[in-house]
Amino acid sequence: MRIGIDLGGTNIAAGLVDEQMNILCKMSLPTQSERPYQAIVEDMVTLVKGLVNMGNISLSDVRQVGIGCPGTPKKETGDILFSNNLHWHNVPLLAALAEKLPSGIHWKLDNDANCAALGEVLAGAARGSRYAIMITLGTGVGGGIVLDGQIYDGVNHAGAEIGHMVIVSGGELCTCGRKGCLESYASATALIRMACEAAREHPESMLASQETLNGLVIFQAAEAGDSAAKAVIQQYLFYVAEGITNVVNIFQPEVIVIGGGICAQGEKILQPIRAQVAQAVFCKQVSVPKMVTATLGNDAGIIGAAFL
Repeated sequence: MRIGIDLGGTNIAAGLVDEQMNILCKMSLPTQSERPYQAIVEDMVTLVKGLVNMGNISLSDVRQVGIGCPGTPKKETGDILFSNNLHWHNVPLLAALAEKLPSGIHWKLDNDANCAALGEVLAGAARGSRYAIMITLGTGVGGGIVLDGQIYDGVNHAGAEIGHMVIVSGGELCTCGRKGCLESYASATALIRMACEAAREHPESMLASQETLNGLVIFQAAEAGDSAAKAVIQQYLFYVAEGITNVVNIFQPEVIVIGGGICAQGEKILQPIRAQVAQAVFCKQVSVPKMVTATLGNDAGIIGAAFL
């Protein structure tokens, strides 16, 4: 048996996973990221013990506990060097966990987006592929790269930050401090910003009549024929496709997996993205990678972490 933990800024989700990559049971707790890391470690220990009880097994039956954590891990030591979402700097995560649980457990650590990408390759939308890239369109833009069946994260484990390639020189300020990053144009946050701007410019639009704008509302307005909403979606998907084109030009993967809340729109977003990427890629003599939406949802991070 294995346990995978997806440590997010909002929730800590954990699952007991068998060797066939089936999640047998799951538990979660709120992260409450403003707390000291030691309190979050205690909750992770609680989840491990809870899953063991739910699965009617003992801790000695657990082969590995893997953790996907936002930020930059130092996998050799099990430390999190930096995590903006958790406000962590140089946190000895695996050492702190090992102190609380019996010896003999094999601990593994990686970035949460890497774990989600691995999960989709092992058991989800990219199953069976050896070269796949996952792009997550959420509050930010995350990335996970699997090359020849292995996670690629660079010599310092800080790679695959797909959201922080610049696609508009001198553009919108990004949370990383640069201007014009993909994250500033292709995240769900960026979509909402563009919709708010359109609502101010077009008071006749359905967008202007909404108390709260989110991705679903914006797509629904576009489907209802609202011209301002349709223009926002078209511009947003243009930026998403620009980022994907860059990724294809560099890596030429078999599969591009799009995750995050936006992926619920399925073919509505995939069709225009495929068309633009096919026209824009450098090498038009070969077929573009298969482009699909993620299928595992939050389970991807759990499965990927369990099989690091």
